[in-house]
Amino acid sequence: MKGFILKEFLHILRDKRTMLILFGMPVVQVLLFGYAITNEIKNARIGILDQSNDYVTQAITQKILSSGYFLAEEIMHHPDEAEDAFRKGKIKQIIIFGPDFANMMTTSPPVSIQLLTDASDPNTANLLSNYTQAIVQDYVRQQQQQAPNLPVIQIESTMQYNPELKGVFMFVPGTITILLMLISAMMTSISIAREKELGTMEVLLVSPLKPYQIILGKVIPYVLLSFINALIILLLSATVFGMPMNGSLVLLLLQSMLFIFMALSLGIFISTLSDSQQTAMLLSMFALMLPTILLSGFIFPIENMPMPLQLLSNIMPSKWFIIIIKSIMLKGLGMMYIWKETLILLLMTVFFIGMSVKKFKVRLA
Repeated sequence: MKGFILKEFLHILRDKRTMLILFGMPVVQVLLFGYAITNEIKNARIGILDQSNDYVTQAITQKILSSGYFLAEEIMHHPDEAEDAFRKGKIKQIIIFGPDFANMMTTSPPVSIQLLTDASDPNTANLLSNYTQAIVQDYVRQQQQQAPNLPVIQIESTMQYNPELKGVFMFVPGTITILLMLISAMMTSISIAREKELGTMEVLLVSPLKPYQIILGKVIPYVLLSFINALIILLLSATVFGMPMNGSLVLLLLQSMLFIFMALSLGIFISTLSDSQQTAMLLSMFALMLPTILLSGFIFPIENMPMPLQLLSNIMPSKWFIIIIKSIMLKGLGMMYIWKETLILLLMTVFFIGMSVKKFKVRLA
């Protein structure tokens, strides 16, 4: 029994993949969950439109920016700049001070500060609004200690793109992304790895079919199934949950097809690294499932994460696709505003196809 247990220990220690699963995966998951799962607001990028620019508005602005929760991404000079800033996705919130703010506090109180918040992510929008209001109220309390007759400053909060703060506006884009990624990438990688594991890939390779025809034959069914799934989710979100379609449905479907092709190419690449279905599944779950949920901005804001995780999120295809979905469905934007995200997905598709062809040729040799 002692020798058998020792043999089992040695067998595990010699297997690099088993050691990676035993020790590597828990460490990575703890770090990801520990740093990514947070509802705190840090360094949220905002715009400031100060039409008064007096000592009161400057003091409030300084207090907001020195809190550590906000960064002034844009200093605006006209209300018309607000919509364009939201469309470009540069900022999450705009703080608007009316003209002659300090004088109005004494001559015709109460005065108000207007908050415009991008509510395409309702949880983040609610937190941003609450944080800003708390900071302004704290400023008023401090000033009232010195001047008890100082009037209260009112906050007028407006939620852009999602006035009712419906959670479904956040979950539908993420759900579409996760399902398309899992169906397209995971199922494709497992399907091709199964052929290799069962030994039928050699049979296919000596058949009249070309290698690219074999891959296409394995991939095309998942293209159709993934596209049908996307249509079903969009139909349910519109009819059951009232999800708006403010942009072009055709553009959204074309972007969905691009993401499906990208996920399929990623699945093919994973299959070239896997000798068995189990390995393909583990790689897909480890490389796709958790990062898609944690590092895509689907649930947890990327801006709140440490800089290494923010940089890592840039190589997550799901991040860019979620931005595209929200931009089209909620903001009604066209190709002019999402060309960068589209180009990134296209380059990722070409990269994974190139790597898959290279690895596949090596195996054929």
